[in-house]
Amino acid sequence: MHSDVVASRSAEHRDSRESRSGSTPHLDAVSLAIIEQLQEDGRRPYAAIGKAVGLSEAAVRQRVQKLLDQGVMQIVAVTDPLTVGFRRQAMVGINVEGDVESVAEALTDMSEVEYVVMTAGSFDVLAEIVCEDDDHLLDVINKRIRALPGVRSTESFVYLKLKKQTYMWGTR
Repeated sequence: MHSDVVASRSAEHRDSRESRSGSTPHLDAVSLAIIEQLQEDGRRPYAAIGKAVGLSEAAVRQRVQKLLDQGVMQIVAVTDPLTVGFRRQAMVGINVEGDVESVAEALTDMSEVEYVVMTAGSFDVLAEIVCEDDDHLLDVINKRIRALPGVRSTESFVYLKLKKQTYMWGTR
C-alpha cells in the first residue's frame, strides 16, 4: 500500500524547498499575523482572518496565495501515520563519501522519505522515513538508501512512540 498521498506530499515538500531557493521574502506584521491565524486553524475563513488582522477578505486571499507561491508556508492536513496505515517510522542518519548534496537530492525523490536535512556532526544527512511495516523499512534502507552512490553507512533510529509533533514555530 504505497500511498499516493505520501508521494504527493513529498513532491509538495520538494517543490516548496525549490521555490525557497531564491531570496528570502520579507514578511511584515500582517503576513505574520495571517500565518498565526492559519496555524491556529488551517480552515479558518478568509473573512475571519481579515477581521482579526484588519484586511478585507480579498486582501487576505491575495496574501495567502502569495505566501503559498513563495514557499513561505503550506496548508496541508497533518495526519498521524499510524492511523493511515504507516506502522513504522524512523530517522536514518547517513554518512556520505563525496557529494552530500547528490545523496540528499536522491533521498527527496523517495516517496517514503518525509524530511531530509544536511547536517554537521556525526551524520552528513538525516532522513525521516514513514513506512507500512518493518519489511518496508528494511527494503527502503537496505535496497534503496544504501544503494545510493556515495552512501558509506547508515544508522537507524526506529520510533517507538511519538510524543510531540507541532508545526507552530512559524512566527514566534
